[in-house]
Amino acid sequence: MSVMWIEPGTISIDWKIITVWSVINLFFVPPLFGEMYTSVKNMQQAISVEKELLNHLRTYIQDETLRLNDIKRFYAKISDLHSEVYSGPETAMANPLVAFTLIKRLQSEWMNVVYSNEAKENVQAFRAGYEKEESRLPKFEDLQGAAKGLMRLQDVYSLHMDGLVNGHFQTATDGATIDIYKPAVSMPLSGDDCFLVGKVAYEQEDYYHSVQWLEEAARLFRREGGEWVPENEGTIEDTLDHLAFSHFKTGNVSYALSLSQELLRYDPSNIRVLRNVEKYENLLVTSPTLDSPEAVLQRPNTTYLITRNTYEWLCQTRGSQPKHYENARLFCDYFTNGSPSLLLKPMRREVVSTQPYVVLFHSFVTNGEAKSIRELAQPGLSRSVVASGEKQATAEYRISKSAWLKETAHPVVGRVDQRITALTGLNLQPPYAEYLQVVNYGIGGHYEPHFDHATSASSPLYRLKTGNRVATFMIYLSSVAAGGSTAFIHANFSIPVVENAALFWWNLHRNGRGDGDTLHAGCPVLIGDKWVANKWVHEHGQEFQRRCSPNPEE
Repeated sequence: MSVMWIEPGTISIDWKIITVWSVINLFFVPPLFGEMYTSVKNMQQAISVEKELLNHLRTYIQDETLRLNDIKRFYAKISDLHSEVYSGPETAMANPLVAFTLIKRLQSEWMNVVYSNEAKENVQAFRAGYEKEESRLPKFEDLQGAAKGLMRLQDVYSLHMDGLVNGHFQTATDGATIDIYKPAVSMPLSGDDCFLVGKVAYEQEDYYHSVQWLEEAARLFRREGGEWVPENEGTIEDTLDHLAFSHFKTGNVSYALSLSQELLRYDPSNIRVLRNVEKYENLLVTSPTLDSPEAVLQRPNTTYLITRNTYEWLCQTRGSQPKHYENARLFCDYFTNGSPSLLLKPMRREVVSTQPYVVLFHSFVTNGEAKSIRELAQPGLSRSVVASGEKQATAEYRISKSAWLKETAHPVVGRVDQRITALTGLNLQPPYAEYLQVVNYGIGGHYEPHFDHATSASSPLYRLKTGNRVATFMIYLSSVAAGGSTAFIHANFSIPVVENAALFWWNLHRNGRGDGDTLHAGCPVLIGDKWVANKWVHEHGQEFQRRCSPNPEE
């Protein structure tokens, strides 16, 4: 039987693609509106925008309170007339003054109250204040990105849905519910909050998530008695409409029918839903196997599907990397690399892994240096891009904003470059190394498993004409309360964010081939404002610092 299913309306999304390559020149690009969710710094700026709106709303309330007092006075005056004058002897209406004031009031005063110029002026002033801030307000893409961020955190950290809705970050371990992070102030979600997250998933045909979020929305709306409040976009009817079709798409036809019938109790004349009910009933008659109590929800595929389980496990744990006492080649020491600049103050070095070779340098920068670098980068933050053929483009698997800083941008940048050279012995003079890339992660900000080195001969990295990226030096410029670890997928270990520390690893073997064990990811930030700075060093210029080898084993 051929059936055309009629689903709730869809949302049209205007995707913005940015193709900017900026490892050679430093561009200061103003923040792109519609990408507020890609940087926690932008979210902090959004607080100031709402504060301005709050000021406009306060002024509006004050003005409207004065107007309402006048209306109350008008009401009291007329009520008194009806109870004291008009209910008295009929001779009162023979009084021409009483008659005149009644006619005048009905012809003029009521009209002035109903069509109040003052009311229009108050509303216009409030709207003008809103429109003044409108260019700095989040766009639909921000709402969509923030919703996707919540769903990403839900998946990667196996967060309990009911806990998340109640403002708690909880997961299950050995059958027990534990707090991953306990915020000082919990932020429970409303039915409308859950509806909008579910609607975003629905529009992406991601019924795995839409079912979960819309179920919570329906539960909360039902608890509230289905009453609508002015600030809500969704209603119980909207929720049931989207939820029924989501269940149908996952194969749960009987429940889709039940939800549609519930919707008809709120909106009995909805022709579209009536048709769907009829089609669901016919389908259950012709295919009784579809009358199942529930269907198994399947998570949608992702770009990192092959390594997803390992990636998410490493984000939740530290992995199974041997500890220092289990592997004598892993150690901690005070390191100078023979550099005179480090003799009086050697760097605390922790060898985290030998394959790949990964080192953590503790207290690489000071609090003041980290703050200066963050502040220098802020004016130039723009959506982070990834290699897409021979170009650069934004991608869902990298949610952050970044800026590039020349060594001449500020003395602190030059000092950081000198410190990296002292520790690694590598040549950082342009064009043998890229400018310092400063990155701020957004809501659920992450970078799925990737290589820092180019894996294609057409990569934009080769535009520098200095070979591939031989090494990565990554500096943690902030701390986070939860999440945000750096996970090495094939090496099976992850490193939590260590404020002011720096990670160093070789991307290439000595024979010039890429090291597959350096496949790594930036886990989603659960709580906190994550800032990092990357320094990528290229092959050319390092001939005497790290000699090549024809040995295919090196």
